[in-house]
This record gives sequence, structure tokens and C-alpha cells, in this order.
Amino acid sequence: MDEFDDAYRLIPYISDIKRSSDLIDTIRCLILRHNQDNITRTIAYQKFYILHPEIKWTFLASMVSRNAGWNMTDLESDTFKILLPDETRKNLFMTYERANWSIFQDAYPQLLIYHYSTLFKENMFHLLKDFHVSSFMQNEWEKFWADRNEERLVQSLIINEQNLIQRPVIEHPVYKKKVFRSGLFFIEDHLHFCSVVFPTVKGKLIGASVHDFRKLNERIRLGKILFQLLFHRDHHSSFREFAMKVTPTGSRSDYEYYCDPSMVRTHTPPLSSVYKKVNHHWDMESDWSSYTTVESDWYEKPIMPKDPCMAKWFSHKQKQLKKAAWLKSLVMVNN
Repeated sequence: MDEFDDAYRLIPYISDIKRSSDLIDTIRCLILRHNQDNITRTIAYQKFYILHPEIKWTFLASMVSRNAGWNMTDLESDTFKILLPDETRKNLFMTYERANWSIFQDAYPQLLIYHYSTLFKENMFHLLKDFHVSSFMQNEWEKFWADRNEERLVQSLIINEQNLIQRPVIEHPVYKKKVFRSGLFFIEDHLHFCSVVFPTVKGKLIGASVHDFRKLNERIRLGKILFQLLFHRDHHSSFREFAMKVTPTGSRSDYEYYCDPSMVRTHTPPLSSVYKKVNHHWDMESDWSSYTTVESDWYEKPIMPKDPCMAKWFSHKQKQLKKAAWLKSLVMVNN
């Protein structure tokens, strides 16, 4: 079975247009099925990209989702168990999980409605309102259906996802107090949680970092940089080769297996072995675009990093973390 046939099994074929209520129910079932955890989300995004390579955001989403999984399981590595207390690690995990769950919950119905629109050769984006998708994205899908501007759609989806999580996650009182306004957020400078890497089976790590994860503009800028890197003619085929070859487990061993043996390893566990599925509830029915002005520079080309190769940087960070954990363990023993 080839990649396309395997991906097509992800979304059930419907022979004719059902009543809108039936199609909405089908989409809701598919969202529930594929928004179980980081692994199911990553796979769903990637398989959708195989079905619809014109929706480039889905490949970006799948690769960023892999990074989220690696960051989650890093928290259960020996190093982080020494560096961070249990409650802190739990809060960080929930921040990642809530943000990524929310983005999928919003984005996947958009993708499915596009899929069935292409299947039936009929614009069905009026159904987006049933999933509380922003009016901004409803308009952007209408534009894409008309002009097929693939890059603008990617930019719009990046803008949408980051605005979507700004109030409910980044500015949520609990996450704001326990994560983003706590001493914990020294991770911006000293850990690698605000960086995204795209691996290859040749051992390369290409990526970029955001300097202030709390700032909406910075996350949008990072998303645009990552898109440019992911689809750069010099790298894209290598990233795709990795994605098709390596089934996501949430462990950094997914790519560290291919890296230079001298690179410091993280030895993180598979996600399924350390985290149970989290039950979420959807409380994001407000439309962010009703109270936020879409800034013109959100659509401007980003300034690209001079050197996106991050293998040496990542290995250096790992050495720093292991040294910090070793020093902390000495202090704990002496006390």
C-alpha cells in the first residue's frame, strides 16, 4: 500500500453529499478520533498533507507537533526530573498539551471541510461556523478556494493558530501564573523549549528559535520562518524523507538515532509510556478576529536566520542541561 492509499484511509469516503448535520457529525467523530494525544495529531496532520500537498501548513503542523512531543517527553527524562520539580513539569506538559490540542481542535475541521469540498467539487466552507472557526479563517478559505494562493493560506493558518491560543492558553490565569510569569520561564534562555528543529536521516538538524514565546508577533514570525525552512528547495525532500520513514513516538530517539554519535543524547522515553490521554473541553467559542486587528506585517516575509543548522547548538544545550542537573544533584546530596 502506498503513502496516498494509506493516508486516504484516515478520512472515510462519502459517496454522495449527506445532509449537513450528518457531515458535521462525521467530522466531529474524526476530530475526536485524531485529537487523542500528540502522536495521533502528528500522524493526522502528516497523512492529510500526503492527501493534499497543496495545503502546506499541514506538513508544517506535523513537524512542529513532533517537536511538541519531544519537548513533552524531555520533561520525563532523568535530566529534567532533577532540574524541575514534579508540579513544574506537569504544568509545562499541560501548557504544551492544551495549546496543541486547541490548535488541532480548530484546524482539523477546517481541513476536513476542505477535503470534502474537493471531493464533492463544491464550496462547503459555510460549515466552518458550526465548529466555531474564526470569521478570519472562513474568509481565508473562501479566498483560497478562488485563487489557490498556497503561501497566503499557510500564513493565514499560522496567524489564526497563534491568535487562537493567545487568550485561552498564553494569557490564561493558571498558565500565566504557573508558567509564563514564574521563575520557570528561564527556559527561554537556558533550555530548548522555544526552539523547533527539523531532522533529516542524514543527521542534520535545521530550525529556528523564538525569543519570547509569550509574544504573539514572535510566534507568528517563528511560524513563517519555519515554513520557509521546511519548504526550502535545498531541504524539503530531506525533511519529507525523514517524516515518511520515521513513525513518531514522542521520543527524541526518533532523530537522535541518525545524528553524529558524538552528539549529546537526551534519552527521552516514548510519549505513550509516560503520559496518559488528557480529557479536554472546548471553551474557545469566541472569535479572536472579532476583537483583534490583523496586522499587515503578519503577511510580510520574515528575516531568515543566517545559519539554520542547529545540531551543534542543540548538543551544546544538552551539555549545559546535563551539567546543571549534575551540579544540582551534588547540592541535593550535600544538603
